[in-house]
Amino acid sequence: MSHVTLYTTQHCPYCLNAKSLLARKGASTTEIDVASSPQRLAEMLHKSKRRSVPQIFIGDRHIGGFDELASLERKGELDALLRA
Repeated sequence: MSHVTLYTTQHCPYCLNAKSLLARKGASTTEIDVASSPQRLAEMLHKSKRRSVPQIFIGDRHIGGFDELASLERKGELDALLRA
């Protein structure tokens, strides 16, 4: 199963939704709290070109935020990405 990296903050409802969806899928995740580390925020900005959280990567592929993750799930495409 592909490893998932989530750039998050603690009080973000979209981050919680993303973590919940991925947990239901049994995905292996690493959560990076960008609010506690300016270096990690800079890393997220560089990798995703976006400032909002969550920013989600499955393997090396940038998925986007929760809306994009949920869209992949609705289309039936998320499981295949997680298995790759």
